[in-house]
Amino acid sequence: MNILVTGGCGFIGSNFIRFCLENPEMEHSTWVNLDKLTYAGNPENLADKESDKRYHFVHADIADKDTISDLLTKHRIDLIINFAAESHVDRSIDSPEPFLQTNTIGTLRLLEAARHYWKALPSSQQDKFRFLHVSTDEVYGSLQKEDPAFTEETPFAPNSPYAASKASSDHLVRAYCHTFGLPVLTTNCSNNYGPYQFPEKLIPLMILNCLEGKPLPIYGDGQNIRDWLFVKDHCQAIWLVAQKGIVGETYNIGGECERTNLQIVHTVCDILDQKSPNASGKSYKEQIHFVKDRPGHDFRYAVDCQKIKKNLGWTPEETFESGIEKTIGWYLSNLDWCKNIADNNYQRERLGTS
Repeated sequence: MNILVTGGCGFIGSNFIRFCLENPEMEHSTWVNLDKLTYAGNPENLADKESDKRYHFVHADIADKDTISDLLTKHRIDLIINFAAESHVDRSIDSPEPFLQTNTIGTLRLLEAARHYWKALPSSQQDKFRFLHVSTDEVYGSLQKEDPAFTEETPFAPNSPYAASKASSDHLVRAYCHTFGLPVLTTNCSNNYGPYQFPEKLIPLMILNCLEGKPLPIYGDGQNIRDWLFVKDHCQAIWLVAQKGIVGETYNIGGECERTNLQIVHTVCDILDQKSPNASGKSYKEQIHFVKDRPGHDFRYAVDCQKIKKNLGWTPEETFESGIEKTIGWYLSNLDWCKNIADNNYQRERLGTS
């Protein structure tokens, strides 16, 4: 297969490309990584893969329809996986427009390029072509403690500019399937964590602030709940949906690991207290600092992933306990990677939750 991955230098996209390149079953596939390289797009995430002849990087924007069209034809693409997105809720509150430009308009132009390319293919290639759109559980809105988890049938109720922009893109993908027949698939995932995550998100921010002796900022009382999904489990699910998913269908992908933000921070502190103790002898928990809550902060996300488990046979391999151990171990072993990001205009004081 020839696969175009958009946003492949970001956190989930780079982990997905790495997962595929290291999978012996995919040794004859070609991977084209298109990334605009905004603040969270980091070429270092795949620097060790640049010599792999199966891997090609293109610096471009998904909103550049002409470039996309040329790439699709040049590489005879069989599958598009769209990871490209502005994804941090805080940033969408500060400045909503870039989220609409990338997540909505960018997806629209990517769909248009894909539609024209797909229509021109011979019927045999049309039948195997797929467009997989990677989205978020935040499109479904917010839950209370007693509410059942989000299913694929949960009505959309986005509460942030980020979530609204992703909901818009999900609707566009659905429309291109029903109106034009484009063979699309959509996945909606819960909060990801793992190696290579940009250090403004909750877990890497807490790790690095612990090590640097900085406050650990937590919104409100820290009782907001998220379902946490280890990124490699997400990558495995995406590849399974690409191979076996039914055209036009949506698949929710969750880690089945609901935790409050405060529980997450306590866990990070407990592990670091063991793996890299504070020189002062104090627990890192003493650095916790509660701050004014985010505007419109969703209380709880929870994902029912029975559909993908039942229909496609996927299940997450990592518990939160095993996944967070691997994640913290990776950051402790890759502090130079973190420093390079910090030196590249990363503002560490930004809060880190979604």
